[in-house]
Amino acid sequence: QVQLVESGGGLVQAGGSLRLSCAASGRTFNIYLLGWFRQAPGKEREFVSAVARNGDSTYYSTSVKGRFTISKDNAKNTVYLQMNSLKPEDTAVYYCAASQRPWGAVPTSRGSYDYWGQGTQVTVSS
Repeated sequence: QVQLVESGGGLVQAGGSLRLSCAASGRTFNIYLLGWFRQAPGKEREFVSAVARNGDSTYYSTSVKGRFTISKDNAKNTVYLQMNSLKPEDTAVYYCAASQRPWGAVPTSRGSYDYWGQGTQVTVSS
C-alpha cells in the first residue's frame, strides 16, 4: 500500500503562484510514475502533470504547459507542482496519484494510477 498526502493549496489572486507538495509513504519502492490531476465543481477529474520516478520524463496538459512545473525529490518520496501565473480556471481540488505499473502506464490517464491522495483545494480569485 502507498499513502499520498497533498499540501500547499490555498487561496491566491489571479497571476499569483502556489506550490503543491505530495508526500508518499508505505511501499514507495515500486512507484514508477507520479501525477497530478484536478477536479473542478461539476467537471470530471482531469490530468495536469506527471513525472517518471526514475529518469527525467515529464508530462503536462496543454492548459498548464509553460505555467506549471513538476519536480520530484526521490530521497524524500515527494513530488511538487509549482504553479505560476494562476488563472481563475485553475480553481479545483488537486489530487496526487501514483502508479506502480512498470510498463504500459499512460501518464495522462486516470486508469493508469493505483493510489490517490485526498486532494488539496486551490482557489484562484479574479
